[in-house]
Amino acid sequence: MSLHINTAAAATQSKQKYSFNKLQKRIRRNVGKAIDDFGMIEDGDKVMVCLSGGKDSYTMLDVLMYLQRIAPISFDIVAVNLDQKQPGFPEHILPEYLNGLGIDYKIVQEDTYSIVKEKIPEGKTTCSLCSRLRRGILYRTATELGATKIALGHHRDDMLETLFLNMFHGGKLKSMPPKLVSDDGKHVVIRPLAYCTERDIEKYAASVEFPIIPCNLCGSQENLQRQNIKMMLQDWNKRFPGRIESMFRAMQNVTPSHLVDKNLHDFKAIKATGEAQPEGDIAFDAPEFDTVPHPDTAESITIVNLTE
Repeated sequence: MSLHINTAAAATQSKQKYSFNKLQKRIRRNVGKAIDDFGMIEDGDKVMVCLSGGKDSYTMLDVLMYLQRIAPISFDIVAVNLDQKQPGFPEHILPEYLNGLGIDYKIVQEDTYSIVKEKIPEGKTTCSLCSRLRRGILYRTATELGATKIALGHHRDDMLETLFLNMFHGGKLKSMPPKLVSDDGKHVVIRPLAYCTERDIEKYAASVEFPIIPCNLCGSQENLQRQNIKMMLQDWNKRFPGRIESMFRAMQNVTPSHLVDKNLHDFKAIKATGEAQPEGDIAFDAPEFDTVPHPDTAESITIVNLTE
């Protein structure tokens, strides 16, 4: 009986190790591909990794440290956390974790919590003002540290949610870019997790057991609009596997001539050429259904419904 239990436990452990290795390789591969596709990190860069204490930024730091060891280029990493003096913030967790890693880091202490509480009425969402204050402090810190890149932990799902938020509530077709110039024009901001799914990151963070710091310390209400978008996308993903992957691919395959933005395409200059056009007028053609690989398996799933 004891031998049977030990054998079963060993088999379970082996399976878990295999699954973790597969997950780790997928995340590392996705981060490496994003960095390469968008030229995020170059030889000699000093990358300031913004570490909040959440699953996303922990995973980003973990993978960047791995890539730093194996990459054919040389770049430095400095982790930065902004302690905003929220009540109950466990100040000891990040320094202990970062000291254990043996990497350069800086804890910036700024009481933005009091400013936000003073400016925002009780019950209103504080995230917008908090974000602006945090961004300014991080830009200043990057300058002080001589960082050439600022790395943020936004992932693929964040980018899709932002796309729909802007469409539904802002009347704009835009998302979070994987790489951009900062508001002040002095820094380059990168998002190395651009190709990573939140589901993968959650699994990875749980497996590695990062010392997660909850993001509800400030007592602010959740951004209800973003939460609604997140729930909508999660529902679509459950009912129509592969839809999320298809939408993200659409963000990478834009045809300005088939949208309605006159600033992106010169519609007034259009004239018949007598030659067939590859994109042509295909608005009324039946949509083509692609086969999209599911992120957790090597199998493919055929999308049969995109119009619910």
